[in-house]
Amino acid sequence: MLSQQYLLSLSLLLLVVAIHVHVASGFIHPHGNSQYPTRSATITLSAAAFPSDHLAALSYDDEVLAVWVLAFAFSHIGMSATRSSIIATLGNIVASPPLNLVGREEWTLPDWWPADSSGGDKLFPDADTAGRQLYRAGYTAISFATLGSAFAAYLRSSSSSAIAVGEAQALIGDNASFLYNACLATAALSFGASIASLFNASPLGLMPGFESVSAADTSAVATHGDTSTLGVIRRDDNKKFTARGLTRITRHPLILPVVPWGIATAYLAGNRLCDYIMFAGISLYAIAGCAAQDLRVSKEEGSVGTVFRPNTSVEEGQRLSQFFQQTSFLPFGAVLDGRQDIGDIFREVPWLGFVVGTATGVLAEEKILYLLSELSV
Repeated sequence: MLSQQYLLSLSLLLLVVAIHVHVASGFIHPHGNSQYPTRSATITLSAAAFPSDHLAALSYDDEVLAVWVLAFAFSHIGMSATRSSIIATLGNIVASPPLNLVGREEWTLPDWWPADSSGGDKLFPDADTAGRQLYRAGYTAISFATLGSAFAAYLRSSSSSAIAVGEAQALIGDNASFLYNACLATAALSFGASIASLFNASPLGLMPGFESVSAADTSAVATHGDTSTLGVIRRDDNKKFTARGLTRITRHPLILPVVPWGIATAYLAGNRLCDYIMFAGISLYAIAGCAAQDLRVSKEEGSVGTVFRPNTSVEEGQRLSQFFQQTSFLPFGAVLDGRQDIGDIFREVPWLGFVVGTATGVLAEEKILYLLSELSV
């Protein structure tokens, strides 16, 4: 518990520091002045530490960017580390007078959304579910606030850099076309892996687990009004605890692809210090966040991913532990030590999602680079 309180306190401290820098730098001026002053002084670093000469100076704009990236990372890791207590507190608040929002029959999920096995189709069936929904909303709001501010700081730093984004991309394309194309392919494949993971049930993923149902089952469902079934598929969150497809490669198939994507995008976006602070910083956050999840499971400190009751539900806790024993953090780690078979991976990976996701990734990455170039002017 001490480590969780420390992480939350550190996250709040970083948010306060970030807001202070935000105000002092002119993003939010106490008197409404939106002008952003630029310091002429820079801190000179060793050019050998970075892949090009224009990475050799840390400007004030870069410092602001770094603070916001840290605020994003630590607020997320801190909220994740303490989310069990946050969920319980929020749930108790909305379930108690004067709010009394839990158990209201008129508040239901839309018909097209398959209900889970615990709360049915009610929006707030119990205090625990209500706390989870509010936690997710707050988590998302903080994501937009911190990451959005980091992106605004990145654009400012990018605009004030000695070399423009468009010029940097042209320079990279002329002098190192192979590396440029390799980074573009890496970014696209990372997109593909993350998108495919949405079709690969995991207790650490965002999507529920589903199974196909027969025509007879569908008819029976219609008769009994089972809200967990939608057409020819049925929601079954128990499927998430079985290693399959991408989770045989790594237990974090949604987040870990952010690592190669961030590094590749930093090079493609201009290969400057601000590019690496922003995009490689997100890569480091992805590694740290996934490692923090693994640490909480190994120490049985709290919930992770879409598993919210490992401490109060013995069965759920045991199944989560078994999932972690069968899978690995490092990609293909469980294959190399014999816990998983490469043949099972090839049979079970959602290849259609991966191919479509990769093709989408090529277009998305090129669009991202174009927008960065336009917005940084």
